[in-house]
Amino acid sequence: MQQDKHPDYHPVVFRDRAAGYAFLTRSTAQSEQTIEWDDGESYPVIDVEISSESHPFYTGKARTVDTEGRVARFERRYGGGAEPGEVG
Repeated sequence: MQQDKHPDYHPVVFRDRAAGYAFLTRSTAQSEQTIEWDDGESYPVIDVEISSESHPFYTGKARTVDTEGRVARFERRYGGGAEPGEVG
C-alpha cells in the first residue's frame, strides 16, 4: 500500500439520536465531537438522522402497496374478465 495516498481509516461512532442507538465501526469520516465508548476509549462521534434501528424497512413498519386492490379496481373499471388464451 502506498503511503500518503489513502485517507485516514479510523474507528468512529455513528449515533442515531432518534432511536437512542449507536454503533462503533471504521470510517474515513471526521468529527470534532467525541464520545466515550463502552471500552473506556474516546472516539469521534457522527450523528445520523436515520439508521437500521429507526428505518421503516428494517424495523418492519414499512408500508406495503396494495397491488391486489389496484388490480381489482382496474378490472371493475375496465372489465377485465377475459380468461388467459381468449381473444377479446
